[in-house]
Amino acid sequence: AKMDAPMSTSNLDNLAASVSAAGDAASADKDDITDMAVMMENECVDEMMGVDFEDDGEDLAMSTSSLVDTKFDAVIGHIEDIIMDEDFQTIQQNFMQKYYHEFDDTEENKFVYTDIFKEYVELVERHIETALVQLMPDFNMQEFIKEIESRKNEMDGEIIEMLMTFTDFVAFKEMFVDYRSDKEGNTVDLSNAFVVTSAKQQ
Repeated sequence: AKMDAPMSTSNLDNLAASVSAAGDAASADKDDITDMAVMMENECVDEMMGVDFEDDGEDLAMSTSSLVDTKFDAVIGHIEDIIMDEDFQTIQQNFMQKYYHEFDDTEENKFVYTDIFKEYVELVERHIETALVQLMPDFNMQEFIKEIESRKNEMDGEIIEMLMTFTDFVAFKEMFVDYRSDKEGNTVDLSNAFVVTSAKQQ
């Protein structure tokens, strides 16, 4: 068999150079791939940073506000049913019948008004709260009262006016003054009276 001639030193050098060049090319390709991956990652981050999260925040705030409004409206609806109920009508009428003679249509406020106001709030508020908790277990009367106070300038209606007697002494006094005038047959504009009368009594 014929043996190949041993490779010359020159050829060995050329082969080594070729292998080295191939290695450099592979390394370069690897570096290019790495650089490309980094560039794509940076572009992805840039796109994410460019997203306007402010709109999402506004949508979340609007959604939360809408949820609060919905819950508040639900409570008002339940309260309307409660105060139209015969039990509440009896409680309120008996209380006003007991104390209406104490109230005069003057700017002067007697000391006794404060005690009557406290008793009224405790009595009526407790009745409404007890009924509401049965319908809405997570209901909190104190939080609801704060909500009424914060919304008093944007709400109207007979139910809201009656609820204001829990927090507004002037409204409470006006309710009694109007009730007394009505009981005694005096001519009076009852458009601001806050006594809610059920259909059964009319």
